[in-house]
Amino acid sequence: MSGAARLTALLLVVSTLSACGTATVVKPSGGRTAHTTPQTSVAKPGQTAVVRRGDTLYALARIHNITPRDLAAWNGLSEPYTIYPGQSLRLYPGGSPGRAPTTVVTAPRPGTSTPAPAPTPSPTTAIKSNINWRWPADGALVGRFVGADVTKQGVDIAGSSGQPVRATAAGVVVYSGAGLVGFGELIIIKHNDQWLSAYGHNRKRLVNEGQSVKAGEQIAEMGRTGTTRDMLHFEIRYNGKPVDPLLYLPPK
Repeated sequence: MSGAARLTALLLVVSTLSACGTATVVKPSGGRTAHTTPQTSVAKPGQTAVVRRGDTLYALARIHNITPRDLAAWNGLSEPYTIYPGQSLRLYPGGSPGRAPTTVVTAPRPGTSTPAPAPTPSPTTAIKSNINWRWPADGALVGRFVGADVTKQGVDIAGSSGQPVRATAAGVVVYSGAGLVGFGELIIIKHNDQWLSAYGHNRKRLVNEGQSVKAGEQIAEMGRTGTTRDMLHFEIRYNGKPVDPLLYLPPK
């Protein structure tokens, strides 16, 4: 799984860590560790699963008796199905929680192929947000958001080593580490049940998981971990999905 895929998965988990009415994933006890991949999905109307560190979409799908394809589709995820700790995954299709699953897995007829679903286009207009976003660092914009490219799910801001990296808005740090290959020293902040932000390639992280931060508070020092130049890779996510940060950040 690519670094971008891992980041998407981690952010998906983080996005609804404290959402009301969610069901936390609990590892089964009593030796029930083996799960076979289901061929059809059993929806659980109104239920969600919160991603924990080490979880994958495929493992959660097996645990909840849902096909990986359905679980991804119900949560608007595209390959490589990256999820993140703290993210909430819906265990039923969209619409009314009382609706039953409509997806049934059938074997294709010989000589035919099933066309791949068309990718969901990235939004070109800003989703309404009550967050006053601010730039996380000073510097030139050297990389822009490209929704169809999993390696360009945010913006890159060039700067110098040790330069302050600041929280784009108030929130709680839900990830602070270097466990995602390609993003170096990474910090993820959850702002509410829908919105979070990510800050990659830092030289040094200054905040820990579970720590509350204020808008504009320094959270890291800019660096080049996981990249070839001193810069900040910055993402904004809505319900775990990447959006173009330039639609939310104030004009320079």
